[in-house]
Amino acid sequence: MIRIRDLEFRYGGQERPVLQLNELSIAKGERVFLRGPSGSGKTTLLGLISGVLRPTRGTVQILGQDLSALRPSARDRFRGDHLGYIFQVFNLIPYLSVGENIELPLRLSSLRASRAGKAGQEGSASARRLAAALGVEELWGREVSRLSVGQQQRVAAARALLGAPELLVADEPTSALDSDHRERFIELLFSEAKKQGTTVLFVSHD
Repeated sequence: MIRIRDLEFRYGGQERPVLQLNELSIAKGERVFLRGPSGSGKTTLLGLISGVLRPTRGTVQILGQDLSALRPSARDRFRGDHLGYIFQVFNLIPYLSVGENIELPLRLSSLRASRAGKAGQEGSASARRLAAALGVEELWGREVSRLSVGQQQRVAAARALLGAPELLVADEPTSALDSDHRERFIELLFSEAKKQGTTVLFVSHD
């Protein structure tokens, strides 16, 4: 799923790299927890894995594809087709409803739409099932700005998992939750990823 070799990244004209990584391999279907303190380069690594950043040196391959070799539009398409991302701040779109946020990948990726069904007013069966599994189906038509932090997090997880992406990246997704809600969320996340055969890279300082 992920194969990294001789990776180095520097911001702008910095002399010292902010990230150096000789090798990292993650197999399909693995669940990997990556821990490191703030400032250790975790988010930079995720930016490189998702193709948002390009390495100063070395290679990052996802499903055998070197992302830095792709044009920006092709990188965007590859990311939309194969990668689900749970951001630390969730990045939900405030003027869309819960259901519209969850189904956003189906409007951006024909591949994920073919796996999950078309987005629509009532929601695809896959989107509804994920929303129910994560406890947000009853909120389907509600504005996301009216949700609690925990509810927003579960909406973000459903969006990331919809359409069975091969890789799910979770960047500090439980930082705003108490211990009980954190454990329950992780159980739900891993359970849904296992059903879909999705590889999980879970990153935290905790």
